[in-house]
Amino acid sequence: MKHITSRVYEGKQDFQSIVDLTNSLRPPQHRTSYPNQVDLEEAFASVVVPKNTRLWFDEELIAWAFVDGYNNLLWELTPQYAAQLETEILSWGERCVRRNLSNAGKGTLYTNCRESYAERIAFLKQHGFHQLEDTTIAMTRLLSDEIPDPQLPPGFTIRPVLGRQEAEAVAAMHRAAFGTEYMTTENRLIIMSTSGYDPSLDLVAVAPDGSIAANCICSVNEQEKIGFTDPVCVHPRFQGMGLVRALLLTGSRLLKERGMTCARLGTSGENVRMQRSAESVGFKVEYKKIWFSKEVN
Repeated sequence: MKHITSRVYEGKQDFQSIVDLTNSLRPPQHRTSYPNQVDLEEAFASVVVPKNTRLWFDEELIAWAFVDGYNNLLWELTPQYAAQLETEILSWGERCVRRNLSNAGKGTLYTNCRESYAERIAFLKQHGFHQLEDTTIAMTRLLSDEIPDPQLPPGFTIRPVLGRQEAEAVAAMHRAAFGTEYMTTENRLIIMSTSGYDPSLDLVAVAPDGSIAANCICSVNEQEKIGFTDPVCVHPRFQGMGLVRALLLTGSRLLKERGMTCARLGTSGENVRMQRSAESVGFKVEYKKIWFSKEVN
């Protein structure tokens, strides 16, 4: 084994190496899990992530890690180097948080893993991470099963987004739906610029007054034949009207037409309403991710 070196992220060539390593390390059934290529494209389009990314080499890339704008640590690591690098990767995460302590006063590092990853969970706890009550739920639906006709309230319609000209309106609806400021117009345009974005699969429900009531961004992974129907969001004015069900059914039909064999979505463990809506149109829980935090002084 040769000497391991590391350095910070340097640009597009490094990005492709990160994507290639991630795809090579994951088993086929996990290649579409977060973060996949499109997720990484969104992340690296931000100002924060490129500055907070480190790569490790043994001639070729063997590991990468970054901390995003919410102090979430993500990484991929070639298994044979785990004993040597895992602690160093966590230290990099803490270092990134310390650098940002002056911004918004955040001093907590977060990370997550599937609840079935017993070794990863034990490792995190050994290094001072505490398990949170927060979970992320991954759900899936076979597209070979019957897909009922979508039912919309009177006067509502579903159509694709009208391109970049509607980015601001959709972003504003998203912020209202989730009560957060994350989805700026700039972030919406980043999503619309990724390699996996298909404008014909970016669905909006339009209210009788012409306003955008809800949105569901669908996408396809041609290699794995897996489609996605998330995120889904509904403006507070129009929640409880069945728009989530209608968007999920419309999206599922479009994905089936594209040759996908199943549809997946993710949601917060706290979002029981979303889970019930998904279950009502045939989605079932596939796995859960559990979250951890560590205070950084």
